[in-house]
Amino acid sequence: MDNRDEVREFLTSRRAKITPQQAGLPAGTRRRVPGLRRSEVATLADVSVDYYGKLERGNLAGVSPAVLESVARALQLDEVERAHLLHLAQAQEGSDTLARPRSRSSRQRTLPKSLQWALDAVTAGPAFVTNGRLDLLAANQLARAFFADIYDSDTEPPNMARFQFLAPTARRFYPDWDLIADMTVDVLRTEAGRNPHDKDLHDLVGELSTRSDAFRTRWGSHNVRRHGTGVKRFHHPVVGALTLAWHGSAVDDEPGLTLLIYTAEPGSPSEEALRLLASWTASHDDAAPADSL
Repeated sequence: MDNRDEVREFLTSRRAKITPQQAGLPAGTRRRVPGLRRSEVATLADVSVDYYGKLERGNLAGVSPAVLESVARALQLDEVERAHLLHLAQAQEGSDTLARPRSRSSRQRTLPKSLQWALDAVTAGPAFVTNGRLDLLAANQLARAFFADIYDSDTEPPNMARFQFLAPTARRFYPDWDLIADMTVDVLRTEAGRNPHDKDLHDLVGELSTRSDAFRTRWGSHNVRRHGTGVKRFHHPVVGALTLAWHGSAVDDEPGLTLLIYTAEPGSPSEEALRLLASWTASHDDAAPADSL
């Protein structure tokens, strides 16, 4: 994930998505490129064609925030895309190296016990903590049962992106597999902009790009989105179909981590399914000591 390549491909992909009509420009004829020409973006951003060409070649060193904002407006970037462009510029300058806490490997990170206590206090739905690579770092009992196939992985820590793209059971677990796959790559791409020197993330992206055509195609799209809440459908191997609302929030005292909780509509079949899963999990846990005798 070379920074200049990231910048070049991100700007090029955004330029290709904007039509002349969307930008308020005449469409003309004999257009050889999808979307806008470089010269058109330069005009909209009020910079010279040569200068914009330098930016699109991946060189953001020394570029002022005002110019970045002008380029963002010309490319009609949304809030998350603007932030991604700023992160790419900061990473190239090195200005974020001191400002951002150093990324720690999930294999070395020890979470406070109080965070696990908080997760365990949630009993009505799966509650878990992930980092920007989508490693599952902590979970309550119901989340471990809910994501049993992910926890059965040979890798440590369990990783939701690796399950999404490499596990044969993922497409059954996620009935809306394509939608969830898009969201997964959005999260990883956003994290790559924030932490371009994260070796664990480099290794994960390299593995998924090599082993999954679906991941490689999505990764090449350079899409970034913020996913903080929503509704997902699942098909659990024990309790069947569920539709769950989910909400994610940052863990303030642990930078880079997100707490997610899945809940079911009160009185719905999904709520009953979660109760059944909780009961099934408790019965199996109670039986484990006897089985081991």
